[in-house]
Amino acid sequence: MKETKHVVIIGAGFGGLQAVKKLAKDKSIRITLIDRSNHHLFQPLLYQVASAVLSPADIAIPIRSLMHKKKNVTVLMDTVTEIDKENKQIILDDKRISYDYLILAAGAKTGYFGHNDWMKYTLGLKTLFDALRIRNLILKSFEKAENHPESAKELMKYIIIGGGPTGVELAGSLAELSHSIINNDFRNIDTRKSEIILIEGGADLIPSFNRELSIYAKKKLEKRNVRVMLNSRVMNIEDNKVFLKTSEGEKTLTANIIIWAAGVEAVNLNNTFGLPEDKQKRLIVNRYCSFDEYPEIYAIGDSVNFRDEDGKSLPGVSAVAMQQGRYAASAIRDLIKGKELKPFKYTDKGSMATIGRKDAVADIFGIKFTGFIGWLMWLGLHLFYQVGFKNKVSILITWMWSYLTFGASARLIQDTPGKEELESMLYSLKK
Repeated sequence: MKETKHVVIIGAGFGGLQAVKKLAKDKSIRITLIDRSNHHLFQPLLYQVASAVLSPADIAIPIRSLMHKKKNVTVLMDTVTEIDKENKQIILDDKRISYDYLILAAGAKTGYFGHNDWMKYTLGLKTLFDALRIRNLILKSFEKAENHPESAKELMKYIIIGGGPTGVELAGSLAELSHSIINNDFRNIDTRKSEIILIEGGADLIPSFNRELSIYAKKKLEKRNVRVMLNSRVMNIEDNKVFLKTSEGEKTLTANIIIWAAGVEAVNLNNTFGLPEDKQKRLIVNRYCSFDEYPEIYAIGDSVNFRDEDGKSLPGVSAVAMQQGRYAASAIRDLIKGKELKPFKYTDKGSMATIGRKDAVADIFGIKFTGFIGWLMWLGLHLFYQVGFKNKVSILITWMWSYLTFGASARLIQDTPGKEELESMLYSLKK
């Protein structure tokens, strides 16, 4: 009789779900999936929640509903506080769980490059809580401007720091919201006069893309009245103020809302792991997505630094996480069977980002697409990778309605508790 092996997976993101999907096919493997939330989040569309296009339920699905047919998978909503590597145990708040193999897929959080004091002046975009907070504040800014039109110019000024895919997509979506969707809904203000500033420290937007596509994205954003500032390094952030160092000298910008989309770092779990980390606190793994001293432990996705054959670190995108998740699952199954492992090799199928309605940039296997064709490809790919049939249908209907009517259906202002209040609520529930 085959011995049952226990695999613990921390994190139900893209990588974690792919690992579960592949491992669950082997009924001799017992799987425990642990996540701090009860849902899987489709992070690439978070910006559409923040800009009132989609509702939270459109891009999130309960983990248990995804696993209810996988009888060898146990789901736990809990927080991992530490990992006892020597005894092969996961330490939770109030218990320990032993494992034979471990997959770390805990993901990343907003990172400030060592300037954590900037956190209180900016809004990150990594969780549903973040997206809802941004949506509420943006919608409230228009409501306040309607009540106080004499202050509309200051109230409708927004800064987005970071010219990567998140920053570009959020800037384009916010411009569309203010200039095309709600511009006829107010009587005392003209929302088309909103000022949206996108700041990038490098010479190009979405620097991981082909430069031709980066130039195209900048041109299309500016056509949508987004002010793009390149080669602008953030030196400091204070309440409603951003201090920059540019090629033209030092500048100070003011805004009602400042959104940080410039960087991420691994979640706090890595701090207790006791293995080498890079500057972004990502675990440095070997070519097997594992560790020389602990080959039974795998780390995948945004929380790790994996260098390819050319010595370049793989980007923190969903495609990398999914491929690593499938690889880690296959590697564990091979180890159980006594097979020799092959190193992980990432296949780059391309990148894409949307700029706004009927406009996107895409680089698929070296072939460049822009405009309407790129936008259709972006829509199709995001629908394909969305988890859950209901979510796919809901998003498709919302996008079709938005395209036909220039509408944003999720413009509800729902006050969310502050982080301190939320932590207090969670603590009281655990007592």
